[in-house]
Amino acid sequence: MERVPGKQGGVPLVKDTRIPADQIVEEWELGSGIEEVRENYPSLSLDRITRLIAFASRSGLITRLGVRSF
Repeated sequence: MERVPGKQGGVPLVKDTRIPADQIVEEWELGSGIEEVRENYPSLSLDRITRLIAFASRSGLITRLGVRSF
C-alpha cells in the first residue's frame, strides 16, 4: 500500500495503482472470493490481493462488522 498526497485524495492505494486498498478488502469481507476480486481487478495478481487481505487482517483493519477505514 501507499499513500500519496494528491493521488486519489491521499487515501491508501494498492502500490503503483489508483485502486483504493480498502475497496479490495471490503469486497472480500462482503463475501467475494479472492478469484472474484481478481476478476474485478485484473491488473492485480492473486498474490497481491492475498497479501493485502492478510495485512489488513493482521493489522486489525478487518473487523467482525466490516472493514475499518485505512
